[in-house]
Amino acid sequence: MPTVTLKTLNLRQFGNVPYGNVTNLVFPLATNADGAAVDSDSAAAIAAGDVIDLGPLPEGLRLDDASVFVTTGMTATITGSLGFKYADGVDSTEVPQDAAYFGAGIDLAAAGRKRATGSKLVTLPKPARLILTTAVAANAKVSDIKVLVSGEQVGPR
Repeated sequence: MPTVTLKTLNLRQFGNVPYGNVTNLVFPLATNADGAAVDSDSAAAIAAGDVIDLGPLPEGLRLDDASVFVTTGMTATITGSLGFKYADGVDSTEVPQDAAYFGAGIDLAAAGRKRATGSKLVTLPKPARLILTTAVAANAKVSDIKVLVSGEQVGPR
């Protein structure tokens, strides 16, 4: 199962609030007419079981919430799991990496806003990567999806 890594990320993330470093990270995922991720390291169509590396999650980020905004859906029946893995590839006993931390079975084919369904509040002990793992079918069409991760940057422990 290949990993597709996106090449861009908008890092304008901090809110202007008096009580901390409120953070909203936006991770865009667009696909072309062949179903491949635009601006990524792969020209192949996204297939069932592919892991899409959406971008970095900084060390010390408390993961509060996530939303998946599907403006133009992928091929019918495609679902996904949204979670994180550590950038160094080494798991943590304190906060284990979780490919479905924010949710599993997220409908990526139907337009709409999908909210996180996870029930744990964790702070990342080291740098991580936001990952979307696809399931059910391969994508064969243009799609436009944005993932918003919200939290507070509390800093390294």
